[in-house]
Formats: sequence, structure tokens, C-alpha cells
Amino acid sequence: MAMTVSSRQLFIDGDWRAPILNKRIPNINPSTENIIGDIPAATKEDVDLAVDAAKRAISRNNGRDWSAASGSLRARYLRAIAAKIKEKKNELGKLESIDCGKPLEEALADLDDVVACFEYYAGLAEGLDSKQKAPISLPMDTFKSYILKEPIGVVALITPWNYPFLMATWKIAPALAAGCAAILKPSELASVTCLELGEICKEIGLPHGVLNIVTGLGHEVGASLASHPDVDKISFTGSSATGSKIMTTTAQLVKPVSLELGGKSPIVVFEDVDLDKVAEWTVFGCFFTNGQICSATSRLIVHESIVVEFVDKLVKWAENIKISDPLEEGCRLGPIVSEAQYKKVLNCISSAKSEGATILTGGRRPEHLKKGYFVEPTIITDVTTSMQIWREEVFGPVLAVKTFSTEEEAINLANDTHYGLGSAVMSNNLERCERLSKALQAGIVWINCAQPSFIQALWGGIKRSGFGRELGEWGLENYLSVKQVTRYTSDEPWGWYQSPSKL
Repeated sequence: MAMTVSSRQLFIDGDWRAPILNKRIPNINPSTENIIGDIPAATKEDVDLAVDAAKRAISRNNGRDWSAASGSLRARYLRAIAAKIKEKKNELGKLESIDCGKPLEEALADLDDVVACFEYYAGLAEGLDSKQKAPISLPMDTFKSYILKEPIGVVALITPWNYPFLMATWKIAPALAAGCAAILKPSELASVTCLELGEICKEIGLPHGVLNIVTGLGHEVGASLASHPDVDKISFTGSSATGSKIMTTTAQLVKPVSLELGGKSPIVVFEDVDLDKVAEWTVFGCFFTNGQICSATSRLIVHESIVVEFVDKLVKWAENIKISDPLEEGCRLGPIVSEAQYKKVLNCISSAKSEGATILTGGRRPEHLKKGYFVEPTIITDVTTSMQIWREEVFGPVLAVKTFSTEEEAINLANDTHYGLGSAVMSNNLERCERLSKALQAGIVWINCAQPSFIQALWGGIKRSGFGRELGEWGLENYLSVKQVTRYTSDEPWGWYQSPSKL
């Protein structure tokens, strides 16, 4: 029996509300191309309601209900959310798979990370209480100074479709831990599990307006949030083009923004490695999450002395990957999220071929799958640095290959990009690895691995991959404002001006 999704409304002020204009967007399973439901399509009018609800949540009872409450109180809600997600893990995992095409085992692993993320930031929320009024050392003993860490206020969280629930959690958990009230705008291509979070918030009794979930199209909902005068900060994960538009809009209001954008990450493989071990990491680094990952190490830079043998192994690994419906046991590569994205990936491969590159393997729909937006894992050689396939993000299971002869050449090839999110270096020479970890221009460097992500370790990029950091303590700082409080402690007058009484 085909699986369908619940027909949810917008989650605003602690309850479900139909969009004012009653618009909805069909929900398409990328494995079957069948409509499995629909989601509400909000407009500016709905955004206004959500922002008003968040403003009330911040100020209710002079903030004592949320924004000015103890971190311990907020932590209890975060842990309750985590517990509910754990209860519903299997159901949520299946919904995620049919919604965005992620293999079920990956979706379930993501949900483990979602639970861990809420629990981690619950701990950091509790820790905030002890960090308040941290003293500042001053050169004058007639003054005492300390800092207060306060929530920024109402924050808009705009998230992508490749990790629908997890990317939302990376923002929601620290925002709520900090005491902010949030409006979540998930991608219209994958909103189902994010809407289910609204039901969880109702079940655990989260104060009304603390989290609002408003689905819809980016140019209507996202743009309205970015330009709204009562939204105090935007946190966006998505394409560089959209990030640039958000930054332009928020600049008019001098509104802070955090951006985690595109990538074209290098993986540098030296000649001294175990080829099979590194082949698996290379395949994983590019083809995990159906190749739809901003940090995908999709530019392979391999030493010329091993390229023939290494690429031959890569082809064997790639052709051994199980491509199937994501709910099927053992699936390791599901479909591209949508028809438009599917066509974009195939066009990128076609362009590479027309420019003179060689498609060693993949580049087409698997023969055994007649429907769905599936693309075989693709490896492309004879690539030049001017080709689109080398320079631009594909967001699909496509690996481009170039060779190098010297360490300096490898570094130059790796850094020759306007992106700077992830990077990886593979070598048994740890001194060399350390040199490259300093030389590579990226926010993240992996040594002898690719794509591990830990809640405790920061995440974010440089250059056109954005700025700001998520996860770890850095993720919490994203949503806090630091206030200086200084007190004059002397009984003596300041004495800068002559007192009128002494004239």
C-alpha cells in the first residue's frame, strides 16, 4: 500500500492554521513521481501572523515565560522534544525518505542526530545560567564590569531539502536554547517532517509562539521573512544565489544574518594511501545523501602516479552501490529530490561531455528503474579547470577528477574555487596532512576521511560558502547578544568637571 502524508496546516502561535489564501503545494515522492499529499503555501499575510506570535512569545510575562526564563526551564522543553522524536523515529524516518528520497537508513541515522542535537543544546541552555554576569578584568578598581548573554529576539530559520529535519534542528535547538522565538521556513521540496515537529511541540506543551512553522515558496515566505522589520536575525542554509539575495535584503535593515551556502569541496589523495580504504571514503564523500550535500567532496585531486589504479577502483566501488527505492533494505543511493533538480544534474553531466570530458561510469538513469529521479553515481575524467563540472556545484552524485604531481600543485588546485566549505586530504604522512590542513582554504578540513559531522564540532565555510558557524558552542552564540554592564563603585565624585556648588 502506498504511503501518504498527513495534510497539515501552518503551525502558528501553538496551533494549526490554514493559510489565509488557502493555497497548497503538491508533495511528490521523487522515487515514484506520484503525488503523496500536499503542504500549505503561506504568503506574506501568514508570515506577519507568525512574526507577531513570536514577538508575543518573547515579551509574554515580561519575558519570564521564555526569553528571560532560566536556561534550565528551556532545557526541559528541548529534552521533551527529543524524547518525542525518539518515540516517533521510525515513522518520521519513512516520511523523510518518501518526501526527499533519502535512503531510509540515512534518514533514521539523521533522526538519531536530531535527538542528540536537542539534548546537546538542552545542556548548553542549562550552562548559560552559570555564565551570566561573567566578570571582565578592568585596569581601574573603581569600576566593575560583567557581561550578560541575551537572546537576539525573533529569528527566521530558512532550511534546505537535503537534510530536512536535521538542518532545521541545527538552527531550532540552539535558537530555542538561547531564548529566541523562531519562525522556521523549510524547503517547499521537503517540509513534511518539519511540519510533524509542530505536532510534537503541541504534545509537549511548548509555549505558544516560541516555534512557528511556515511552509511555502521561497520568493513569498523566505523573502517576506528577510524583509520583515520585526525579525531580528536570519539564519539561512541553501544556495549561494539565494543567500546573496537574503544578504542584500537584510542589509537594508542592518539585520544580522548567518549563511551556510554552496560548496565545491576538494579531496586531495596522495600516493602513499591504502587505495581501497581511500576509495570508499572518496565515494562516500561525494555520493552520500544521493550526492546532494553542500560539503560534497566532488573535486577529486589525485596524485598522477596512482590515478589509473585508483580511478579503476573508484569505478568498481561506484558500480557496486545499491540504487533503489529509499525504503528498500540496503539502499545506498536514492533519487534526486525533484524533477527540476534531476534535469539540472543530467544537464551538468551532458555539458561536461560536450566540453570534452570523459564519463567513466554513470551519468544516466539506472536501467532497472523506469520511474523516479534516479541518477547513477557518475565519475568524470579528462576535466579542465575551466569546465563547469569542475567549478560549479552540481548537487548530485557526480565526481570530477584531476591529477597533480607536487604538493604545491595540489594545494593550488584545491584552493582555485570561489567556494570554501569542506575539504579533505588523504595521506599516511601526518606532517603533510597538517600542512594541508593549514593551507586549504575551507571552514572544514577532514584528514583521512570525508563528511563526518559531530554536533560538538563547528560547521560553516568561507568565501562564497558563507559565514557564521553552526553546531557546538558556536551554534548557540549565533542566537545570543552580548551586553556589557559596568558599574562605578567609588563613593567619590568622578571629578571631571568642576562642581557648580564650589564656584
